[in-house]
This record gives sequence, C-alpha cells and structure tokens, in this order.
Amino acid sequence: MREFTAARTADSCDELWLLEHPPVYTAGIAGKPEHWPRVDNGIPVVRVDRGGQITYHGPGQLVAYLLLDMRRRGISVRPLVRQMEQAVINLLADYGVAAEGRADAPGVYVGAAKIAALGLRVRNGCCYHGLALNVDVALDPFLAINPCGYAGLAVTRTRDLGITDSRRQLGEKLIRHIRNLLQ
Repeated sequence: MREFTAARTADSCDELWLLEHPPVYTAGIAGKPEHWPRVDNGIPVVRVDRGGQITYHGPGQLVAYLLLDMRRRGISVRPLVRQMEQAVINLLADYGVAAEGRADAPGVYVGAAKIAALGLRVRNGCCYHGLALNVDVALDPFLAINPCGYAGLAVTRTRDLGITDSRRQLGEKLIRHIRNLLQ
C-alpha cells in the first residue's frame, strides 16, 4: 500500500483491495501499549502507519483497503470515514440488520457491539488502509486487548447476526456499496 501510494501520479487509478490477514494485532500510530494484549496468546503485535489504536485481524475477517486520490475526489478524511461506515451500514441493511456509525468512535456498531473497524493513512493527498468487517472471525483475540482503545468494547460478527453469506459474497456486495458512495 505504501509503495503503491508513493508511486502514484495524477493519472494513477484508484484501487480497492479485498483480503484476509493471518492472525495479527495492528497498532496504529496513536496506539498506546496499555491497550495491547494483556496475555501472550502467540499473536504478534505490528505497528502500522494508520490512525487509531489497536485491533485484531485474522481469518474470517473481510479487510477492504481503499487506495484513493482524495484530492482528485475532492474529499477529506472525516467525510471519507463516514462514507466507509455508510457502506458497511448499507451492506448490513441489505440483510435487515440495523447498524450505525458513531461520531466519537469511528467504526460500525450493531447495538453496543462493534462489527467493523476503520483506520486510514493519508500521504500526499492519497489514502490507504481501510476497514475490517468481522464475518466469521474468532472473537477471543479481541478479549485480550482494548479494541480500538476502548476497554470492554463488545465485538460481533455477521455470522452471529444470522448472515450466512460467505466473505467473498459479502466482499462483492461491500465493494458495490463503497463504489456507489464514492461516485
């Protein structure tokens, strides 16, 4: 992502990447060690250059990286974050699940539980990193940390909400929602 962003020109196309990470905790540039794992569960902590605190990534989680020229799109960080949240909210609404974003804590929530985390990095008017949607990811690793810097934050996943579509199916639908909002 960094290499792609550093090599961009005014003519470079924007890209959306969908992927799944092996088990890893990622700590953003503001990441405070007091939010890190309280036990050694064998999952590495990697410092990354996105905003935010710490989160867990692993199999069963859909990660969407947005590599966008924000200047060309005429959008700043906060509106982009709200559009990313809205894409997840719209996706969940397709399944009859009510979700919301919160001004004080970026991400998407179903009730009191977080279902999607967001974090971006902007360099030279272009962003990278993105969002992570919990599909059927193991939730135990979240118990070892203060997810996104919030002690006791409940975390949920689409499977627990009765959504049985695969990560691939959800990814295709999520990309459509992101594209619709970015047009």
